[in-house]
Parts: sequence; C-alpha cells; structure tokens
Amino acid sequence: MATRALLIANMDKPEAARTADAAQPIVARHAEVVRVAAGDEPLPGNMSFDIAVIVGGDGTLISQTRRLVAHGKPIVGINAGRLGFLAEFDVADLERHAPLVFGAKPPMRERMLLAVEVVRDGVVRESGVAINDAVVTAGAPHRMIEVAMSVDDDQQGVEITGDGVIVATPTGSTAYSASAGGPIVHPDVAGITVTPICAQSLAFRPVVIGAHETVSFSMRRVNEGTCVILDGQRHLKAERGDTVRAHRHDRAALFVANPSNRYWDALRAKMRWAAPPSYRA
Repeated sequence: MATRALLIANMDKPEAARTADAAQPIVARHAEVVRVAAGDEPLPGNMSFDIAVIVGGDGTLISQTRRLVAHGKPIVGINAGRLGFLAEFDVADLERHAPLVFGAKPPMRERMLLAVEVVRDGVVRESGVAINDAVVTAGAPHRMIEVAMSVDDDQQGVEITGDGVIVATPTGSTAYSASAGGPIVHPDVAGITVTPICAQSLAFRPVVIGAHETVSFSMRRVNEGTCVILDGQRHLKAERGDTVRAHRHDRAALFVANPSNRYWDALRAKMRWAAPPSYRA
C-alpha cells in the first residue's frame, strides 16, 4: 500500500507556493497525495494520512506541527523561508532522499513539546501546545511584572520581577531563549529551560529543569496586556492571581530527518554558533 501524504504549503508567500509546485510531483512519484492544502485551510476531521509534508519557513512548520500533533504522524519540513533550522529539506534534498522519506522506515527525530495551561480560580481557563517556547510577557503598558516561580514540590520558589520569563523546549533553546541569554540545549536532552527576560536581579540565571517536572508561575502583578505567547503565534490571557503551568506534553512531534544534515553543522552554518571574530586580512 502506498504511503498517503498530506501536503500543506503557506500559499500566501510566493516562494512557498513555488517550492510547493516543485515538491508536489516529487511527493506524487513516491506516495499518494491525499490532499494539498493551504496553511490556514480547515482539514476534514476524518482525514487519514501517513505523513505530512509542510512547505514554508520555520514559522509555518511550527504552526502546522501544533495543528497536526494530535494525529501523531511524521512531518517533513521543506524550507521556503529565510532560516530553515527546523525545516531540514530543500527540494533537491527531498528528491535525493524521497525513497527513504516515503518508505516504510523514514529516519525520525522526536522532539519534545510543552503543554501550557492558565489556571484561574482552580479551573483551567486556557491551554495550548508549544514546540519552541511559552513566553510569559509583561505586555502593554510594559511595566515590570511580578511572578512567583516554583518547580514541582518546591514550596518556597523564587520571585521574578522583570519583563517576563521564557520556558523553552530543547528545540526552542536556539530561538528566543538564546537571544535572552539562555543556553543551547541539544534536542535529544530531556529538559526544560527557564530564562528570565530582563529580570531585576543579577543573580537570576537561566536554569534547565528535568522534562518530568512542572514549572509554575503565580501571577502577582500584571499589566493589561500580560499574556502567555506560544511559539510567538498564539496568545493566552493571564490575569492577576492566575497560575501559568508548563510541563512536558504527553505527545512528541515527529520530524523526518534529512540524512544529509547534522545538528552541529546546522548550528554552525545557520546560527553562526562559535563563529570567530572577523579579522582583517
């Protein structure tokens, strides 16, 4: 039986549309294309597929991964954006490795997800999934906020005053968290990174906790616009007295690996990790 492939592309961007046009016949030669959909197009609830091919930048791949996580199917990311750190394939690599990608046992990368909840008066009011990070951000009018952070059974916890805090997966450790001074965590490490945003303390350093632990933030002082932002895309409103909880999701994202790619090569080439200074000749 042929592999059934779902193809999703960000048709709002010309480069993604062109890349999708080039990728579709490659996919069709190795799998049965059950549907070609735009990124914002609703999908039938009873649709069945074996693999999803996502064409776009990392943002498209992240948003579609959140949408498809309940299906538990592997995802092939084809880069049509600027960076392509998560979307490992280009059209040439897809064609080169198509028999393996759409075969019985494609090479897989399993990536940890975060489950995030906003609890108010003992009831979960909003919840969501994050591939990269969940950011508790001060929001307008951009005054400092105060939150009390605790991990699992730590009754004392710590106070954080500042512009917010980033809770990142290993996959997201190279994104906003890294820009805020957090560590780079290899995707195979089971950990959750907590990085403060401009904390009013020289002593609050980023910390990596176990993936089995739950990190909670009690919202002591907030702004009108204070919220939790998932992957820079979805907003969960947070009010004074709320508790924001983040822990490992019971599902993982499954990405098909590009056999031509190595993590450290991508880190050096795309993120310029450990690049030396530019000396004069």
